[in-house]
Amino acid sequence: MRVLIINGSPKADGNTSIALKEMEDIFESEGIDTELIHIGNKDIRGCIACNSCGKTGKCVFDDAVNEIASKFENADGLVVASPVYYASANATLIACLDRLFYSTHFDKTMKVGASVVVARRGGCSATFDELNKYFTISGMPVAPSQYWNSVHGNSKGEAMQDEEGLQTMRTLARNMAFLMKSIVLGKEKFGLPDKEEHKWTHFIR
Repeated sequence: MRVLIINGSPKADGNTSIALKEMEDIFESEGIDTELIHIGNKDIRGCIACNSCGKTGKCVFDDAVNEIASKFENADGLVVASPVYYASANATLIACLDRLFYSTHFDKTMKVGASVVVARRGGCSATFDELNKYFTISGMPVAPSQYWNSVHGNSKGEAMQDEEGLQTMRTLARNMAFLMKSIVLGKEKFGLPDKEEHKWTHFIR
């Protein structure tokens, strides 16, 4: 089994990395492979709604998003992590996720998702909610923990002092591992849930 981890922080060794390292250690102990991709410092533009992906199955901008797509398709779980800016995730990460989820047409049903947010003080809950929306619109179960998935720290390394936050990360990883393993067993016995043809509507008809 494998988990893809996307670090949306501009800093490769900042407090967001400290939070993710707690999860990586647990995944390793559970026999789950991980791959971490650091995109917070990359030049990733937003979606332009050209709908080219509807024909080609990939984004028209051939950058890290298309590279991540194949890894996401082969993963059993996805962890998305971001520092908090103005009660929101890093804009580079949001641009990446918008294009990643919109341009990929493979079935994401029952891939397990988890979001991780890191802040000096406030804005964690809003960012946590923002990131979870990518999972819930895609049929992906959201892994729970003992608290909302947040770690606090301002200066480099301060997250190490947030004992409850780091414990939340470890609990999150254990629960995520359990969910992924359980889903594998469920697929073998029951298959995936039946799907209806999608009814597309909007507010002017």
